[in-house]
Amino acid sequence: MILMGIINLTPDSFYAPSRVDGETALRERIDDLLSRGCGILDLGAVSTRPGASDVPVEEEWRRLRPALHTAAAAAKVSVDTTSSVIVRRVYEEIGPFIVNDISAGEDDPAMLSLVAELGLPYIAMHKRGNPRSMDALTDYPQGVTAAVKEYFRQFAGKAERLGISEWILDPGFGFAKTSEQNWQLLRDLPIFREFGRPILVGVADKRFTKDPLFGGGDPSLAERLAVEGGADILRIH
Repeated sequence: MILMGIINLTPDSFYAPSRVDGETALRERIDDLLSRGCGILDLGAVSTRPGASDVPVEEEWRRLRPALHTAAAAAKVSVDTTSSVIVRRVYEEIGPFIVNDISAGEDDPAMLSLVAELGLPYIAMHKRGNPRSMDALTDYPQGVTAAVKEYFRQFAGKAERLGISEWILDPGFGFAKTSEQNWQLLRDLPIFREFGRPILVGVADKRFTKDPLFGGGDPSLAERLAVEGGADILRIH
C-alpha cells in the first residue's frame, strides 16, 4: 500500500496542520511526510471542505506554482485540482504527474480529453454538487454503495472511450454522504475490486470518523477498515 501525504497550499483547508505557507514550511511538511513513509505528495491549492468558496484559476495557480519543483524533487507528485488549465500548466512546469480530480471530469468538460492527450495517471472521485451543496445531496434510493458502483461503471466506459488507461478509483468519503453512508461504503470497499483499478481512500480527519453513532469515535478505525478492505493508496495528513 502507498501512502499519499496531503500538502494544503490554502489558508482555509479543513485540517490546519496540513496547511503550508512559504518555502520553509513546505520543506518541513515534505520532510515530515517522507519520514512517515509517504510515496506520493498531494498538492492542493483549493479547499474542498464543506462550505468552501470557489477559487479563481489564477489564484489557484499563484498558490500552487511555487511548491511544484520542491515537491517534485522529493517524491512523486499528485495535484488536487478540477481545472484542465491547471493540469496543462503543471505539466508544462514539471512534466508528468498524477491528476487528483474530485469531480472525475464533471467540473471541467476539457479535463478528461486533456488527461488522455497527456497520458497522465488520473484519480477519479465520486461526489455530488459542490462544497456548498453536497451535504444536502445524500439521497441514494438504491443505496450508497450501489450508486457509487454505478457511477464508476459509467466512468470506466468513458475512460475507455477517451483512452485514459491509468486511472485510480476514489469512492469519495465525506463528499455528499452521511456518516452512516460513509461507514457503509467503507465496509463495502472490497466490492470495488471488480473494476480492477487501484483504490484510493481519503478518510483523514473526516467528520464521519468522529461520529460515535455509526462506529466512529476512534479516528484510526476508518483507516484500519480501509487497509483491511484492500485500499491501495491511503491519503493521510
